[in-house]
Amino acid sequence: MTTPGQGYGQGGGAVATAPPSPPALVRPADESPAPGRGGRRPGGSPLRRLWTMGTLLAVLAVVFGVLTVTQVVQSSNAATSVVDHSQPLSDDAAQIFHSLADADTTAATGFLQAGNETAAVQKQYNSDIAMASTLLAKAAGSTATDDPGQVQIRQLNAQLPVYTGLVETARADDRQGLPLGGAYLRFASGQLQNTMLPEAKQLYTTETARLHHDYADAQALPWAAIGLGAVLLAALVWAQVRLFRGTNRVFNVGLLAASAFTAAALIWLGTAQSLAASDLRASNTRGAAPLQVLNEAQITALQCRGAENLNLVARGSTTDYQTLWQTVSTELAGQGGYLDQAVQMTSGDAAAQQQVQAALAAFGTWDKRHDAAGTANNNGEYATAVQDTIGLPGTASTQTTDAAFTSLNSSLAAAISHEQANFAKLAADGRGATTLLAEGAGVLAALAAAGALLGINRRAAEYR
Repeated sequence: MTTPGQGYGQGGGAVATAPPSPPALVRPADESPAPGRGGRRPGGSPLRRLWTMGTLLAVLAVVFGVLTVTQVVQSSNAATSVVDHSQPLSDDAAQIFHSLADADTTAATGFLQAGNETAAVQKQYNSDIAMASTLLAKAAGSTATDDPGQVQIRQLNAQLPVYTGLVETARADDRQGLPLGGAYLRFASGQLQNTMLPEAKQLYTTETARLHHDYADAQALPWAAIGLGAVLLAALVWAQVRLFRGTNRVFNVGLLAASAFTAAALIWLGTAQSLAASDLRASNTRGAAPLQVLNEAQITALQCRGAENLNLVARGSTTDYQTLWQTVSTELAGQGGYLDQAVQMTSGDAAAQQQVQAALAAFGTWDKRHDAAGTANNNGEYATAVQDTIGLPGTASTQTTDAAFTSLNSSLAAAISHEQANFAKLAADGRGATTLLAEGAGVLAALAAAGALLGINRRAAEYR
């Protein structure tokens, strides 16, 4: 008899046999090996994690470089536009207005000379028309065909020969003693005052708005590049701390070099752009902004002079020109007027302040003489009023309204020249502050990317 687990061998003897094995356990198909027992940790091997870290750092450095170069180039282009394009165009637009207004004033002065127009007056009128024509052609060539200012430029180019034709007709009638000459001159002046000068003013406003836009772009700090650079620097520090904890090695030459290159790029970027913004801001507050107010003052003074002369040409047929004088003289020298603004804006510049104060004093003299000439005209003393206004033909009187205006205009011109020099110097300094910044920042960013890859490669080699 056999017991469980025994069998019969040859010869009938009992043979011991091993008990049957229990059924094998089968792991479910979706059950992954436990970490540390032949499986991989989430995220891959240490070597793969190192290369991922290095790649991300290098990509971040490259993106930082590209963004820095892009923003620096944009800022530099805006600064160049301020210096070479928008400010000169704004100034040219002001000079177009000035030339047209001065031509109108000079034409009226020649008419008051009653057929004895001097060569100096003729030369000044022709010079004003030639200057306006030249500047309009320059402005047309300096702006794109779809530029908003092109509308005013085309209209002024079309209207300028019409105006000069009317003035020549008025001169011809005046030389023949025909009273129709005065009517032609007033009509020509009305066309210029009501149509051409508003268009010239709009052109000036358009170009000045472009100047302000370029200033804003040029002064803006590249915050996106600075922020990304800070993120890159923080990531490099984090990577070094992580490697230190994993390897107990304090320094990683490649990552240290990448951090140094990134820090250098950030310091250069922030410093250069801050200096550029400061200089450009100064070129505006100490150059372009006072220059705009002084241009407005000079233009308004010419409108005053034109209204004064045309009031005499009208010989009492209308009060429009006297009303115009009152309006524009208040804009020029009233409280908060252009001269008042110029005094405040040049308070820190002794040379410009002196010229503005001289202009203000000249207007005070002009205003008194204007009142005296107006009183004589109202009393029927027309010849006296003309003499008080322009003096006797062929003489150079210092007691006329024209002499006072000339003094004011000369002072304003000197102040304008001074502010133009201020603008040119400070704007050039602002543009120069970013010289080679785009190229340098790009190189530093590329070196940072290379340093990051080199540093990670040295650690990765230890796993091979």
